[in-house]
Amino acid sequence: MSKAFTKESDRDDEDDGPDEIVGLPAGAKNYMTPEGFGRLRDELMGLMRKERPEVVQVVSWAAANGDRSENGDYLYGKKRLREIDRRIRFLSKRLERSEVVDPAKRPKTDQVFFGATVAYANAKGEERTIKIVGVDEVDPGRGHVSWISPIARALMRAHEGDLVKMRTPGGEEEIEIVRVEYR
Repeated sequence: MSKAFTKESDRDDEDDGPDEIVGLPAGAKNYMTPEGFGRLRDELMGLMRKERPEVVQVVSWAAANGDRSENGDYLYGKKRLREIDRRIRFLSKRLERSEVVDPAKRPKTDQVFFGATVAYANAKGEERTIKIVGVDEVDPGRGHVSWISPIARALMRAHEGDLVKMRTPGGEEEIEIVRVEYR
């Protein structure tokens, strides 16, 4: 098939604006915990040192085999290289603009800030525990929520024992902060 009839992503080589980080409010810093920063840095290093060189080797081998138009290894390899390069650019930009905040270094307090692990109870008495982390560290299965999420915004700056109001799709809900820890 002629290359004229294939469509590649329009955003393959585009960057975000100079100061724009997708997922953050305009002008906000990209806060991260040390663990989250380490995970992203490890992923970046793995892509650059291991995965990308392996794919480059496969693409070089496939290109040496001749006809590239029907060479699956070559076509898939080139596509995978574009994906890897896009992820490398994304991770590099995120890490470059991040500000690492270590919750363990925070002075002992019962007030909720970035990095806090917060146990709260709703009006029915159901208790949940969440950790407030950066936008790149969100993992609902582990109870990690972004600092810009509605629950985190409702809890920020409140103290242990406070009742706070949180907007939900079902209306306003009142929750009580049971425990605040910095691990």
